[in-house]
Amino acid sequence: MNARMRRAAVAVATAAMAVSLAACGSAEEADGGKSESAGASAKGDNIKVGLLLPENKTARYEKFDKPLFEAKIKELTNNKAEVLYNNARQDANLQSQQVDTMITNKVDVLVVDAVDAKAIKNSVQKAKDQGIPVVAYDRLAEGPISAYTSFDNEEVGRTQGEALLKALGGKAEDSQIVMMNGSITDPNAKQFKDGAHSVLDGKVKIGKEFDTKEWSPDNANANMEAAISALGKGKIAGVYSANDGMAGGIITALKAAGIDDIPVTGQDAELAGVQRIITGEQYMSVYKSYPQEAAVAAEMAVALAKGEDLGSIAKDKVSSDSAKDVPSVLVPVVSLTQENINDTVIKDGIYTAAEICTDKYKSACDKLGIK
Repeated sequence: MNARMRRAAVAVATAAMAVSLAACGSAEEADGGKSESAGASAKGDNIKVGLLLPENKTARYEKFDKPLFEAKIKELTNNKAEVLYNNARQDANLQSQQVDTMITNKVDVLVVDAVDAKAIKNSVQKAKDQGIPVVAYDRLAEGPISAYTSFDNEEVGRTQGEALLKALGGKAEDSQIVMMNGSITDPNAKQFKDGAHSVLDGKVKIGKEFDTKEWSPDNANANMEAAISALGKGKIAGVYSANDGMAGGIITALKAAGIDDIPVTGQDAELAGVQRIITGEQYMSVYKSYPQEAAVAAEMAVALAKGEDLGSIAKDKVSSDSAKDVPSVLVPVVSLTQENINDTVIKDGIYTAAEICTDKYKSACDKLGIK
């Protein structure tokens, strides 16, 4: 593990403990203006928190984000807060209806991971008009959001691009790759893409590039089949895949074409992705500390619901097309490869060795010393 990865791993392990909710006062809005609840008395622990997540095809949301967020809210409020939850199942219109329901249920704060960052703008405005602050979670939603937490998304793309170049080694300059980016409705996808291009451009030839609708593994599979047909199966040296779900669809297409020895990137450290890394089918993933991201979102939500200041939590500022200087926390990321599985997803309790090393993968785990 290089020095940057070691620093990121230490930050992942410790930053959640370092964040404090000590400061009180008015919660800062994106425009540097006044609290959503300015002039109102601070609320106690009996708050109502809305959580809206975007889809359930990617394993992380139901397995990690939801339970981690709920647990942190309970911890911060002495088990007195109520969390109302909905998943939009990749449907922006459904998510808009879910926001309306949260407003009707009079939540004190709303945490939203937007299906479509632009389409959610009017819903965010509706919430603000009802005095409900909105925390943009994982994706920078448009509208008058009060806070934002995610990962350094361009760094994710750079990490993926650097790993792919490392895998290609000295032959990178003469190699041709395929780029499989995420959905254009997700602003994170553009940032991943920009970060990757900043590393890959001029260092490797990009033979085909796709923006994959809805981050769908099936769509990624179809795109990869088209790329193989257009470029020729012997002409592809590697694949940039923006996440693990799509990597699964890509690898299925590669295997069907008789291609099984080229590096494929990923993101999210999904269990299936980690297992593919162990067997060498997938070269790497990007490990993101969901416990830290969920903890920060919960801390922001509780502070805003109580009318407290975010200064002790959010040290960064991020701007969107419709909100400037949004109080933000950007969580560091780590390149996950065969070499550091023990030191990342196992050490942080994301998976146990037993979950990863099922009978199918036991031999590969033994070779890597995964325990």
